[in-house]
Amino acid sequence: MMDWIWRPRKEKKPTTTVEEKKLFLEPQYTKSQVIDLDIRELVRLPKGLELNEWLVSNCLSFFNNINVLYGVVSEFCTNESCPIMIAPCNTQYFWYDDKGRKMKCTGPQYTDYVMSYIQMNIQDETVFPVKYGQVFPSNIESIMHKILRYLFHVLAHIYHSHFEQLVFFQLHAHLNCILVQLVLFSYEFNILDSKEFTVLEDLISELNIMPSSDSHKAAEAS
Repeated sequence: MMDWIWRPRKEKKPTTTVEEKKLFLEPQYTKSQVIDLDIRELVRLPKGLELNEWLVSNCLSFFNNINVLYGVVSEFCTNESCPIMIAPCNTQYFWYDDKGRKMKCTGPQYTDYVMSYIQMNIQDETVFPVKYGQVFPSNIESIMHKILRYLFHVLAHIYHSHFEQLVFFQLHAHLNCILVQLVLFSYEFNILDSKEFTVLEDLISELNIMPSSDSHKAAEAS
């Protein structure tokens, strides 16, 4: 008969959750913006301008500005430094191909997919008309939603992984300004659901990005 031998039970070490460091929430950075104007006024539809033209022109502006900022930090965003497309709150973004297949991407891969997708639509005159008399497609709002959603993902990744580099280049104020404008623009025309912004809700709160009652009325009417 085998003798029973008692062995002390190994206690599991308590797991500790490392609090995410959010440099972008420090007061000296949340107060930094490049313009001292009411951006709510800047995003509103000017009188006499057709809505789709305004949506597309702003979408192009967001694309160009975010593309430039990402270009500044792109040498720091590599497959090794950013093995997944991550954002604050441990959020990971996945890409979905034309067949709906979910793809895990590195930071630069995901961003390249985003910029390529947007560039493809910009160059398609059936989507972004450039000649007088051409009309916008019936699904233009759906396309705007997708483009702004992707661009916000890139912004969120920059805040999470590359904010320190933008501070070094003194471009963090530009980043804040773009975020404020994108969020207010989305509220104004009801483009993105508020849950899309959850990963940066603490920063959005610090930046006092609150939709006005007028914005809600415009969103409901659009």
